[in-house]
Amino acid sequence: MALEDAKTQVDHAFTRKDLTGHSFENTFGGAMSFLRRRYSKDLTHADIAGTGVRFDQAVTNRPGTRLGPRAIREASALQSPDAPYGWGYDPLSELAIVDYGDLAFDYANIPAFPDTLRDHIRGILATDTASVTLGGDHYISFPILKAYAEKYGPISLLQFDAHTDTWQDDDFSRVDHGTMFYKAVKSGIVDPATSVQVGIRTSNDDTLGVNIIDAATVHEIGAAETARRITSILGDRPTYLTFDIDGLDPAYAPGTGTPVWGGLTSAQAARILRDIKGINIKGGDVVEVSPPFDTTGATAIAGAHVAMEIICLLGWNMRDNG
Repeated sequence: MALEDAKTQVDHAFTRKDLTGHSFENTFGGAMSFLRRRYSKDLTHADIAGTGVRFDQAVTNRPGTRLGPRAIREASALQSPDAPYGWGYDPLSELAIVDYGDLAFDYANIPAFPDTLRDHIRGILATDTASVTLGGDHYISFPILKAYAEKYGPISLLQFDAHTDTWQDDDFSRVDHGTMFYKAVKSGIVDPATSVQVGIRTSNDDTLGVNIIDAATVHEIGAAETARRITSILGDRPTYLTFDIDGLDPAYAPGTGTPVWGGLTSAQAARILRDIKGINIKGGDVVEVSPPFDTTGATAIAGAHVAMEIICLLGWNMRDNG
């Protein structure tokens, strides 16, 4: 690259003019926006808004996911400038994606947090923009789902996770990352019959009617058949995809609060996510990336890849629907 060209490749997070196209900047420098997209609160022409939620006050074990959004953004700079493998199209060139920044909230006022997050996502959806949220612990999915259910009605949930997060908790004022989907089902915002949890490997006798494809089953039947079963369950229902990074085995994602062995491999997760293209996905998140427990950065890299796959799934439908 010539010196004059290099001078123009500076902080595209602030200086890029268009919402589409690649940013050929050094991966080791510059402002680390999500996928080198422009930071903006203007969603007028946006298809997808990436946003961070630095909340980890709901954890039951090891905290640290408040640092997840920053780590995922940094890891996202490593994404190849080529079209993501297996998709056949280039989402960065075809989709208008912005980094909407992080949710602003008072970390010391936890009771106010759920409504603050719901309103944040509600504002994104009001512009007919899809959200891809970088967490944060898994509780954040509950307020996000409330906003999505307001727009689309009771929604189907596609959850990759080691845990069902449906343990009984009838105190809806509690903020807990292990009970929020119990509350989501009980409050009618998630339709359990058309929802599916993938990679589960902890016991919970009451499934609330949610379909489960546990990790052992995935290993037995393979990624392609798992994807077929997922699409059969979801049908054409509006779907929200949430990916707890502990859905992956700790060998692939050690930086998380409650790791459980026997999980999905990164190859299995990639194949499943690509083979479910065409589901009626409306938005998604990747959560529970806890950088303090992974000095290699591998967990954040996995999280960045998952976020890109969610974008590819969203873009697949946006392209088909014109």
